[in-house]
Amino acid sequence: MKSELFINGAWVAAQSGGMIDVIDPASEQVVHQIASAEAADIDAAVKAAKSAFDAGTWSGMTGAERAKVLRNIATNIEARTEELARLEVLDNGKPLPEARWDIEDAAACFNFYAGLAEELDAEDAQNITVSDDRFTTRVVKEPVGVVGAIIPWNFPLLMAAWKVAPALAAGCTMVLKPSEVTALTALELGDIAQKAGLPDGVLNIVTGFGPSAGQPLTEHPDIDKLAFTGSVTTGSRIMQSAAKDIKNLSLELGGKSPFVVFGDSDIEQAVEWIMFGIFWNQGEVCSATSRVLVEDTIYEKLVARLELEARKITIGDGMDEGVLLGPLVNKSQYDKVLGLIATGVEEGARLVCGGAHTDICKGYFVAPTIFADVDENSVIWQEEIFGPVVCLKSFSSESEAVRLANDSEFGLAAAVMSKDDARCERVARALRAGIVWINCSQPTFVEAPWGGYKKSGIGRELGQWGLNNYLETKQITRFDDNSPWGWYLKQADNQTG
Repeated sequence: MKSELFINGAWVAAQSGGMIDVIDPASEQVVHQIASAEAADIDAAVKAAKSAFDAGTWSGMTGAERAKVLRNIATNIEARTEELARLEVLDNGKPLPEARWDIEDAAACFNFYAGLAEELDAEDAQNITVSDDRFTTRVVKEPVGVVGAIIPWNFPLLMAAWKVAPALAAGCTMVLKPSEVTALTALELGDIAQKAGLPDGVLNIVTGFGPSAGQPLTEHPDIDKLAFTGSVTTGSRIMQSAAKDIKNLSLELGGKSPFVVFGDSDIEQAVEWIMFGIFWNQGEVCSATSRVLVEDTIYEKLVARLELEARKITIGDGMDEGVLLGPLVNKSQYDKVLGLIATGVEEGARLVCGGAHTDICKGYFVAPTIFADVDENSVIWQEEIFGPVVCLKSFSSESEAVRLANDSEFGLAAAVMSKDDARCERVARALRAGIVWINCSQPTFVEAPWGGYKKSGIGRELGQWGLNNYLETKQITRFDDNSPWGWYLKQADNQTG
């Protein structure tokens, strides 16, 4: 396991010598330590990225040349899938099968953007027809420059891939700050990229706390673009930092995603997708469908069936076979989730099942938690909990369901279930969210855009949209006539005549 910072192709200690404990959330034991970067370390990393960008060792390559390195990174990730997955479990707590899928998705992300890097070569000189044939105009795409990226702790390597892969495909250089809570696989990415042939300084990885490492990164004058995934509160602070220098900015923030289930739905299928939508990854998912609206004709039957299935979920150490729900990532998140569960009880919602999992002596375990009859103005209905907690409420009409679903400051994702295809399409268009699922919840594809409305963020990741985050568009126009003064006089005559 790596401990140091990865700057300019070398593993170096933090200049202050500070270290951060890595805690296994299943046992609450310290299992490792990583470097705690501060402003001086951030400055060194940004300077390395800027020097690499200005030298053109990466940005000056063709897309096809960059694609070779990206595919090498994907191959190296695939070769280390089991090792990386176990590091994710140790760091984050998620069940091992889920961690394996995350690592596979990360490799697929690098492969996908390798293909888009190759396509950039063909798009490099796009001619534009303009109204005056004495001028030739073309459009070129260029890398935005030095990127500062900050990622969360819920999908450590995958969230790194979502930003690193498109940025590298575009020709950018980067300083990546993973969450200090789950940095182990992000650090390994530095070793993987170097062995894949990535030039020194192109990718720099710094671990540290938000105030001492994240803030200096967002405020650094040599950062051209900021890319962030995390909370609304932190995203707002980053937006303020970006405003000082008018930095290019993309944000993927919180969610409180609704799942609308109509009375003609198959209850068994509905329960299965609700379970996947809220209990996958311990509910620590920004798009988790944590507000479930159920038509009153099947409401009580669905609640009862959901409770029965939720109680079957095996809880435990993510390394253990058969475990479907691991611990929450750390004590802070554990305390927050239990506090919001207590708030839900105080507010009068019906606690169907769940709460702290007391059968396990150590670890940050919360049982699958179901609240029914939740008031639409309550804290647990409106606030993102980010844990295995689902809130249910009944509705009696399509218009009521849409109103309740859209009554949120968030707009990341939403889902609708019905056997009536026309109704599904109608409701999908009415829902104010960047991602809408019909008769399912949570499928995510690297080819499709990811991002939300309202306080859920700015911009889109994944697909071509993710690549565009890291590209600038430049117009180049040339004059093909031998008489510029004559052209000027003609324009003047047109204006006066």
